[in-house]
Amino acid sequence: MRISSFSFLLLIAVTLSAFTIAAPTSKDKTPSKPRPKGGDIVVRHSDRISYDEVQMPGVQIFVGNVEFYHDGVILRCDSANFFQTSNSFAAFDHVRLLQGDTLSLNCDYIFYDGNSQVAQARYNVVLRHRKTTLYTDSLDYDRLYSMGYFFEGGRLVDGTTTLTSDWGQYDALTRQAVFNYNVELTSPNYKMTTDTLHYNTLTKDAHSAGQSNVVSGNATIYTENGHFNTANDKAVLFNRSIVREGNRRIVADTINYDKASAVAEGFGNFVINDDDNSTILTGDYCYYNDSTGQSIAYGHTLMKNFSEPDTLFLHADTLKIYTYHLAEDSLVNDLPDGKTDSTYRVIHAYYHTRTYRTDVQSVADSLSFNTLEHRLSLYGNPIVWNGRNQIVGEEIHTFSNDSTIDSIQVINQSLLCEQLDSIHYNQVASKDMHMYFHEGQLNESHAVQNVKINYYQFDDKYKEDSIIVTMNHAETSLMKLYFQDRKVANVWTAEAEGTLYPIVFVTPQLMYLENFAWFDYIRPRDKYDLFEWRGKQADKQLQPTVRREVPYQILKKH
Repeated sequence: MRISSFSFLLLIAVTLSAFTIAAPTSKDKTPSKPRPKGGDIVVRHSDRISYDEVQMPGVQIFVGNVEFYHDGVILRCDSANFFQTSNSFAAFDHVRLLQGDTLSLNCDYIFYDGNSQVAQARYNVVLRHRKTTLYTDSLDYDRLYSMGYFFEGGRLVDGTTTLTSDWGQYDALTRQAVFNYNVELTSPNYKMTTDTLHYNTLTKDAHSAGQSNVVSGNATIYTENGHFNTANDKAVLFNRSIVREGNRRIVADTINYDKASAVAEGFGNFVINDDDNSTILTGDYCYYNDSTGQSIAYGHTLMKNFSEPDTLFLHADTLKIYTYHLAEDSLVNDLPDGKTDSTYRVIHAYYHTRTYRTDVQSVADSLSFNTLEHRLSLYGNPIVWNGRNQIVGEEIHTFSNDSTIDSIQVINQSLLCEQLDSIHYNQVASKDMHMYFHEGQLNESHAVQNVKINYYQFDDKYKEDSIIVTMNHAETSLMKLYFQDRKVANVWTAEAEGTLYPIVFVTPQLMYLENFAWFDYIRPRDKYDLFEWRGKQADKQLQPTVRREVPYQILKKH
């Protein structure tokens, strides 16, 4: 029986006015902005059409190659129920929604409301937008805002990057995705787990919020606020994030991390723990290159070294650490003490360098330490204190055997002072000075060239309260001091001129050598005192040594 178009429309209007068809409940979270009403849905094709006024009154049933069109969107399916009065339909089996040439949605079932322009897709849902694909079982797609929401688990594939979560949304206009609950991101160089992640498929930027763990090669990252780029493997981490690589850990207010170049930068209260070298480095800014082993730190820098029984604290305006590789086996075999390490480090500290250890303290303009040679060098008005002893010179070099001091070399304007009381000091001044240690204790000291000595002697009969009885002043070209139990046991000099003064005849002018100075007001009192720089008084500065230039040969023309 043939039905006229007018009769057909009249029948649909009457039946739909009497019944309301309930659509599936949507978990759509579209903005509260007033929604414009969409245009009418157009039925383009169907192999068959039927009605069931008893079971589904007012519903048009389409079967076979069904195609709808609505405001630029084409939807194809195997069968559909069309609700003309509510401008909506339910599509079944092999459902495919096409929006332009950049977005498509495939699923087993979809309910589409033409007025709100919201599509509720269920079962085996695949949303493709340009080069991004989203897989889920429950997706609400809001055409008005180009926004898709999934809420029963989803997986987004963007090139080589894959993201999964329990709930999420994708904005086709901005290409921004938000993932929540049990989020996991995997890429060729990253694997991240977090609770909340924002990801842009255009820029490849990922922003994690909340507790997040990242594994990248042999590096791991913990952050509660991190920005990652999966295209160039760069990251910016905030809120005291932690980067671990091998036995090294970096913590800072802000960290810039570049996986490709293996470079990390820390800004604001950074802390670097290096278990391999038993050090902790802190400061305001640091740069670390894992491929070269180079580190730079400045701004309230402090290095703590735990390799010895007592911790050494080092502060300077700037610290630089270089790592060198011993490529030749012959060099490795020549390492001191039979070591077989293939790398060594050189540390440079400059401007306002101060160190503190309970037994040794020092101040200098700059410092360098070479782990291969076990040499610590101080430059620029260096001063070293050990108990009641003070060493001054233009350069001071300390050589160690592992963690035990082996020798000290003082170059130019050397001065060794031992404090006896508040006004009396044993003093040795010379051009150069060499000190030798045995099992960490001073064993022998040599003073070379222009040697001047002020040495006090005590009356041995006063065991508990020794009294100074004489002062020996001498001048020679070479002097050797031999120590026992940290005291001078024997003195040897080359041909010398000197005077032995009874203590009562020692005037203030005779008590001190010409270049004597006691710098106790400069000495670091503890590890907390390292950041306060106190320089020498103007009249106590070393006189610059005049270095003669090498004469160049002059060839005369004949």
